[in-house]
Amino acid sequence: MTAPTLLVTRPRPQCAAWLARLAELGVEAAALPLIEILPARDAAPVTAAWAALSAVDLAVFVSPNAVEQFFAHGQGSTWPAHTLAACVGPGSAQALATHGIPARQIVQPAVDAAALDSEHLWEQLAPRRDWAGARVLLLRGDGGREWLAERLMAAGAHVEAVTVYHRARPHFSAAEQALLDAVRADPLRFVWLFSSAEAVGHLQAQGLALTGQRAIATHARIAEAARAAGLGPVVLARPAPEAVTQALKGL
Repeated sequence: MTAPTLLVTRPRPQCAAWLARLAELGVEAAALPLIEILPARDAAPVTAAWAALSAVDLAVFVSPNAVEQFFAHGQGSTWPAHTLAACVGPGSAQALATHGIPARQIVQPAVDAAALDSEHLWEQLAPRRDWAGARVLLLRGDGGREWLAERLMAAGAHVEAVTVYHRARPHFSAAEQALLDAVRADPLRFVWLFSSAEAVGHLQAQGLALTGQRAIATHARIAEAARAAGLGPVVLARPAPEAVTQALKGL
């Protein structure tokens, strides 16, 4: 039997690196971005956040998109030596390192954490310092989970959420639309890779019959959304190409 093609649904800027690494691992994969990343509608708060960064104790980046969109407004500014940069996944951590933030200032879930999410990030942040009076920036898209912000505020921190990018429904190129049509015609040739529950919703909007289509999800909440949409079987994998490759073999 021919191995299925893995459909990487991450935003377009992240797909190339994933496809390159998956190819090295021997996985046939193709990009079908299900979320469009656009600059924040109002750049003024992002510029203001950069101007006040020297007074910030912690900046939390919700995704690689948040990293890239925030640094797009940095205009060559240097990251403060005392400001921690936190994230939940290795892709965000790599993006932070690429922008020159030292490893000692990057906080992320433990390597052996059961999941890469806000709960496991908080396990690393909580003992780092007394958060009472600390100034925290939460750098994200439009909205999102408030769990970590609530933990920080309960610990006495002052948290400011700044929208650094805007998420939108995908706009497919001709090649991407052709790929979607191929999935529609022969879904068993493909396996979906979801790193966002929102991407699942955008896929539902395309009108495909999702029942019985296989998927890999990078978090339990995303897997729940995929199953609720009718996909199945759905398996979990950490958001790293190596882990996804193992999950694909399991399917």
